[in-house]
Amino acid sequence: MWAYLRLEARRTLRDPGFVVGGIAVPVLMYLLFTNVGGADGGWRTGAMVGMAAYGAVGSALGTGGGVAEDRAVGWLRQLRVTPMPPHQVVVGRALTGAVTVLPAIGAVLAAGGLVNGVRLTAWQWAALAVLLWLGSLPFTLLGLGNGYRLTGQTTAMANLVCNLGLSVLGGLWFPVELFPAWLRALSPYTPTFRFAQLGGAVADGHAPGAGAVLVLTGWLLLFGSYAVLAYRRGAGAS
Repeated sequence: MWAYLRLEARRTLRDPGFVVGGIAVPVLMYLLFTNVGGADGGWRTGAMVGMAAYGAVGSALGTGGGVAEDRAVGWLRQLRVTPMPPHQVVVGRALTGAVTVLPAIGAVLAAGGLVNGVRLTAWQWAALAVLLWLGSLPFTLLGLGNGYRLTGQTTAMANLVCNLGLSVLGGLWFPVELFPAWLRALSPYTPTFRFAQLGGAVADGHAPGAGAVLVLTGWLLLFGSYAVLAYRRGAGAS
């Protein structure tokens, strides 16, 4: 399984589309949002957390695109004739997604610290990176579910819609305080809002609240169930 993990990680990280969409775009958006018209330190820190979360979500969802491509070329059928059981294939893919979110998170955090002058303690930087990394797992499972269930082109569109929709609803681009009342009421139930809360709490100097952890765990179970069901129905028919 570890050889499979290394193979998939190398293949993903060498993809120019991943480098541009998963790493460069979140960094450029962060620098644009925080340096056009001026921004105070609090906004630069909050936007850094939001854009790092946005990059992580996009990279995690992108794992499903590779799954859909593998289905199209018959790679999943080839995996079935190897000694590796199906659950290891799914775990390997999930671990690949966990690896590929790290460059997106690291790039935005580096832009915050080196370019925008965001100042956090050493433990805050480390905890922020780790929590954003771990918190991205539900989105990896959502991307895998889409990849196992849908065609390659449909997966790309579904992941794009999920990424943009969840990012906007969760307040990763703009503060939820700017939303209309009905949308502010909906936002706390989205996984992206709670995902950003993990990092926001650390940036503010305290541990994440129990509500954020519980809601995100619920989404983890839901997206995990979707991925398992999609694998059985979709990947099994590839």
